[in-house]
Amino acid sequence: MALHISGLITMVIFYLLVLGIGIWAFLKSKKMEKNSAGGQMEVSFLANRRVNLAVGVFTMTATWVGGAFIIGVAETVYDPTKGLIWALIPLQMSVSFIIGGLFFAKPMRDKNYITMMDPFQRKYGKTLTGLLAIIPFISEVMWVPVTLISLGVTLSVFSDLPLSLCIWISAAVAIVYTVLGGLYSVAFTDVIQLSLVFCSLWLCAPFVLASDVYTDLHQTAFNHTFQAPWLGRLEPDDVWIWIDNFLAMSVGNLAFQDFHQRTLSSSSTATARMICFIAAGVVIALGIPPVLIGAVAASTDWNLTSYGSPSPYERGEAAMALPIILLHLTPTAVFVVGMGAIAGAAMSSTDSCLLAATSIFTTNIYTLVRHQVSEKELQWVIRLSIVVVGTVGTSLTYLDSRTLAFWILSSDLTYTVMLPQLICILFVGSSNAYGAVAGYVVAFVMRVLCGEPVFNLPAILRFPGCSLEDGVYVQCWPFKTTCMLSSLVTILVFSYATSLLFNKGILPERWDLFRVKTREETAPADGARLGENDKHASEPMLDTRC
Repeated sequence: MALHISGLITMVIFYLLVLGIGIWAFLKSKKMEKNSAGGQMEVSFLANRRVNLAVGVFTMTATWVGGAFIIGVAETVYDPTKGLIWALIPLQMSVSFIIGGLFFAKPMRDKNYITMMDPFQRKYGKTLTGLLAIIPFISEVMWVPVTLISLGVTLSVFSDLPLSLCIWISAAVAIVYTVLGGLYSVAFTDVIQLSLVFCSLWLCAPFVLASDVYTDLHQTAFNHTFQAPWLGRLEPDDVWIWIDNFLAMSVGNLAFQDFHQRTLSSSSTATARMICFIAAGVVIALGIPPVLIGAVAASTDWNLTSYGSPSPYERGEAAMALPIILLHLTPTAVFVVGMGAIAGAAMSSTDSCLLAATSIFTTNIYTLVRHQVSEKELQWVIRLSIVVVGTVGTSLTYLDSRTLAFWILSSDLTYTVMLPQLICILFVGSSNAYGAVAGYVVAFVMRVLCGEPVFNLPAILRFPGCSLEDGVYVQCWPFKTTCMLSSLVTILVFSYATSLLFNKGILPERWDLFRVKTREETAPADGARLGENDKHASEPMLDTRC
């Protein structure tokens, strides 16, 4: 594949722009840090809780609309074995934001938490919270290679540069500006990145639709033309799997630190909720162009293009459907703009993962080992953690054949293990540490026993409809949701039972390791400050005064 000089120049300009914004945000954050009552953590992780509505919508949307989002939607619509019915990521994200705005944003923002693990720390203590925090931390690290690989694969379409070099350059830029300015850098660069993504995608879509090498989309949506209809078909045996995946990708997203970091950094609770609702609409708008491009790919006569036959699907290049369509069906300038959109989307998700993983590690894991931490030490721990997380996540991209494994591991851990824990800690006052431990064990053990072909784990726990296909057991039951609900019920039952046993004196108090009988509501966890009257809370983040 020949090197596109114009594309390379565009990417260099984009990276320099992002770095420049990161440096500016760093200088701004240093000034804010001097006037902040919240300390280093609130400045680095929550931008001093001064994110206004406009910036909040940008950074919330940009966090989830990554390269995997754009490329994945187009690929799934194009894939003749899937189709649009399986490409509902925009709708799933939208549902997630709406539910988050209705139920999760207020209880989290009202208590001024710093991470999603702070309510656990307040109720269960630092030790158990530190152990529970390992799960969301790993989930965030596992998202880094997913976002970077999508960027590297895209760049490889129009560049002779090695895939690994493209990935490391992009990772280095994201690491540098995240280290410099924390959430300030991430939020302001998200504004630039999402603007680029939105304008570029909607610029590319008309050029793709103006091409004359594809058949009318209405016809190919329902009829077998060059391949199966791009709307797709949901077989009866797949209904439960579809429901399971929909719930995991919608409700499960609420157990990611990325989401809560955006609501917790907002200037008020009302702003946090509005950010969720507006972002729910924006993410749908950003999902339309990839759907249209995937549909065009499914309707294209590839003999009429410079790509030729066989089709990308037959060559095993379905994952590159969107960049291939842009390369062969649009002018070079439009193609370069489209690549810039994917690069911006991938980088905006990468920096969010870096900051989310670092915030959980620093706030809920590192402080478990170091009880007394100075502001200077904390600053260096944050910076070093970002570099380490970025380096480890980027190194995992060498296992590019395991990208799907990273995605599955990340989604499964948050949905099956962390979501029931988060629901109980926020909405069930009677939940306790015994229930949390029991729920964790049940969720983890059940998920492992359900099997996972990607990890070569056999299905020992087989639900109704489980079938043997090519020597591998395939679950047709919504087993992820079953694991999640089982964990939820276990937390409730064990919390009630242990509370009853200790409070009634049935079990001696010396056996009460977590002190269920004597534990009362404690003061806010470190970094979780109460009160809505912070003098900085109402100051707009877009104030550009020096």
